[in-house]
Amino acid sequence: MEHDIGLWGIPIAILGGAIRVSTPFLFVSLGEVLTERAGRINLGLEGTLVFGAMSGYATAVLTGSAWAGVAVAALAGAVFGLVHGILCSLPKVNDIAIGIAMMLFGTGIAFYFGKPYIQPVAPHLPAIPLGFWSDLPQLQAALQVNVLFVAGLGLALGMAWMLRATRIGLTLRVVGDSTDAARAMGLRPNVIRTLATAAGGAFAGIGGAFLSLYYPGSWNEGLSSGQGLMAVALVIFARWNPIACFGAALLFGGAGALGPALQSVGISSGYYLFYAAPYVLTLGVLIATSSPNRAMAGAPGELSITK
Repeated sequence: MEHDIGLWGIPIAILGGAIRVSTPFLFVSLGEVLTERAGRINLGLEGTLVFGAMSGYATAVLTGSAWAGVAVAALAGAVFGLVHGILCSLPKVNDIAIGIAMMLFGTGIAFYFGKPYIQPVAPHLPAIPLGFWSDLPQLQAALQVNVLFVAGLGLALGMAWMLRATRIGLTLRVVGDSTDAARAMGLRPNVIRTLATAAGGAFAGIGGAFLSLYYPGSWNEGLSSGQGLMAVALVIFARWNPIACFGAALLFGGAGALGPALQSVGISSGYYLFYAAPYVLTLGVLIATSSPNRAMAGAPGELSITK
């Protein structure tokens, strides 16, 4: 029996697309929240995302295990973050310049080492069929929720609690707000920022593994489409709040799903213009959050973009 749901297909397709497309945004933005709350910005996450996608896919091809791919992608991301953190700890080194260099380095070596894995097929990550209650195949497909999306929601809630109510969260906030206050408390700001950058890199690597091992579910050189950089804008939009990052990631994911949703219901004239929606949204967020007269609410005091 054919189910023709007409224009209802657009919001259903956007819902499914938002869940899928938002997952990399969610992991990268949560990693960046952790890094920026410690007082450092990491613009190299685009390179970390792409290298995580490649290393995760290659590992899954070689081992036959998608979860092994996720683990290796997280490890690769942590190494990238650690290198970034160590370099930024050196005197007279600019965080922004190092981030751009790491972005170019990560994408470059991912393209180089990833060429043999463009054709091979890797196992995919599992999904939870939350649309079992409906007999509409479109809704069932939209509510195929990947395990990493659920894990990302749990991570956002856990990180919000950690930042608010634990000693680790207090330490991160103190280091992010004032280097002098952190040193007066006997803390080592550079070490803490380096560890936070490494943890943030691990999250970005997991986001990359989602891209290659679930959606779109393959490895190629155009896989990321700038999601690592857009996630930095998402963090500003979410005011460095992990729970707000979850909502913002869904918003960005929905914007990214708009073009394919229109195409799925047969709108073929001009639908491709909506593929630019995430980039337009990113530009709008940066414009809306910038002001020469006021500091950004919730921004860590030591963050270089607030000075």
